[in-house]
Amino acid sequence: MQLVAAGLDHRTAPVALREAADFRRDGFDAAHAALSRCELVREAVLVSTCNRVEIYASVDGDGVADACARFLAEYHGLAWATLAPHIVVRRGGEAARHLFRVAAGLESLVVGEPQILGQIKDAYAAAERARRNGPLTSRLFAAAFTAGKRVRSETRLGEGAVSVSYAAIALAKKIFGTLTGRHVLVLGAGEMAELTGVHLRAHQIGSMTIASRTFATAERLAGTLEGRAIPWSSLGDALRTADTTMSATGAAEPVLTRRMVEETMRGRRGRPLFIIDIAVPRDVESAAGAVEQVFLYNIDDLRTIVQENVAHREGELARADAIVDEELARFSAWLRSRRVVPTVVALRERFEQIRQAELQRLAPRLASLPPEARARVDEITHLVVEKLLLAPTAQLKALDDEDAAVSCAEAISRLFALGQDRPSQASRPVRAARGGR
Repeated sequence: MQLVAAGLDHRTAPVALREAADFRRDGFDAAHAALSRCELVREAVLVSTCNRVEIYASVDGDGVADACARFLAEYHGLAWATLAPHIVVRRGGEAARHLFRVAAGLESLVVGEPQILGQIKDAYAAAERARRNGPLTSRLFAAAFTAGKRVRSETRLGEGAVSVSYAAIALAKKIFGTLTGRHVLVLGAGEMAELTGVHLRAHQIGSMTIASRTFATAERLAGTLEGRAIPWSSLGDALRTADTTMSATGAAEPVLTRRMVEETMRGRRGRPLFIIDIAVPRDVESAAGAVEQVFLYNIDDLRTIVQENVAHREGELARADAIVDEELARFSAWLRSRRVVPTVVALRERFEQIRQAELQRLAPRLASLPPEARARVDEITHLVVEKLLLAPTAQLKALDDEDAAVSCAEAISRLFALGQDRPSQASRPVRAARGGR
């Protein structure tokens, strides 16, 4: 059994490829069902967010780990040659470290953004519903949740309401210098749109217009943000009057096409239109950015802001990394013990079998001893066995390298024939102790 993580993220793949591999399009339940039919893994959790698509699984070998990566391509109907250069496969402790960093917001496009921990929890809940979790992934994700919570509570990494939407506001400020008095159009009424609206309000904008395909949803959000809701049919008019448009819908297809943007520009009389698309899948056709006086930014354009953010938080990053290391050490110790405990238990049982066999063989000679003396012999032999097992047990559990621990456990199992039926142990205790056949 081996822990493996296979997937792609904003560092390894462009937004178009991440959109194509998004499990959320068909839903986690459908993806889990498809993975289950492949019978590749014992247990699995699928993570799919704006910036990453990953499979965390318990597998039986490297071949299966690579097959998990190929599942991403096959499930989404993508050519393996197209996806393969962007896929990263991590194993064992490396896979665990990566998940802990993801949960802590250290691998996010905007480092420290708070939404990712909730998204990881949702991903695990989906695996639970599909009954695809198990002992390994349960312990792994519990440890990841702990790492994420500790980073948020013990560092200042998340200060300033850092999120993708916050970075979008920072980009808008760079464009205009100030957002004070500006008229902003927000497309969408979900969580990301709401966060964007909250950040906009903090910058004293002139007005906020909210458009959603469901007008009632737009009205509710407008009430919360003191904005104005409009029906989707009025989108064209709103685009013509807005200073900037921020799009964060959950639509599967673009909601703003090049043709729509061209029509909008004819009514703006030369005024530039700034569109910041923070949705995945993208809300705006990339071709719209080629229209004259249209300045289109998508989620990948936030990298510069991310880098600046990281530069200001180097001290907090070091502390966050230390927390991740602490939680990883705890998880790795559990993982090692899980690998070697069956061997340790079997070894103890074998030694106890030998001890009992010897006591049984010597029973006639011990029969003349008083009960106290026979009890003392039993105690002494038990202590001798415990002393003999103390060092190998401690050394086996202390091995840091997982491969070395597995190799040692396998060697012990072979040397002492653990797990095999041993005939005539009472009559041949010495050979049994040496693992003879």
